[in-house]
Amino acid sequence: MTLRLPKAEIPAQMKENMVKQFGAVPENLEVLWHSPEVTRDNMEFGGRVGAWAAADASLKSFAHMAVAALVGCSWCLDVGYFQARNQQLDLTKASQVPRWREAEVFTPLERDVMAYAEAMTHTPPTVTDAQYTSLLERLGPEAMVELTAFVAFVNLATRSNVANGVKSQGFSDACEVPLAARPGTSGAAPTA
Repeated sequence: MTLRLPKAEIPAQMKENMVKQFGAVPENLEVLWHSPEVTRDNMEFGGRVGAWAAADASLKSFAHMAVAALVGCSWCLDVGYFQARNQQLDLTKASQVPRWREAEVFTPLERDVMAYAEAMTHTPPTVTDAQYTSLLERLGPEAMVELTAFVAFVNLATRSNVANGVKSQGFSDACEVPLAARPGTSGAAPTA
């Protein structure tokens, strides 16, 4: 799949900031820039979501990558893994998220968070009372609300990228541990 919209020219200062942060300008930003208002609001809200701290950063990272793998957003999987490296999270675990059901590196809580993220992502959502209650008991109300809102935001981002034809840019190539392929795929990340 190729980009469904051509890249828009973003302001030079924004381009510099993105290169400093990621090493390249994210293509999803260039596509979204056709509507600067949408782009700015998306970046602002994404920054706020990234600053939430009630839920464990590793759990949110795994949830993000689980959603990306399920939706088929190779860009999100790629950048999510790159960000896990930058946040000094467990790269061995992060690399296995696309095949989390088969990988033996995850704790029961981590598995339950990824299952919850996938259940929220299904259409219609398949979250059960038992699943929610189990996580609520272990995470507490504040972290549970945050995790739920985080997964909802990640769904917005992943689905927008897939619909716009944005795919992996190779950000995760900087990581020491290769990103595992999702079962039934041939590459390290699904090609959206």
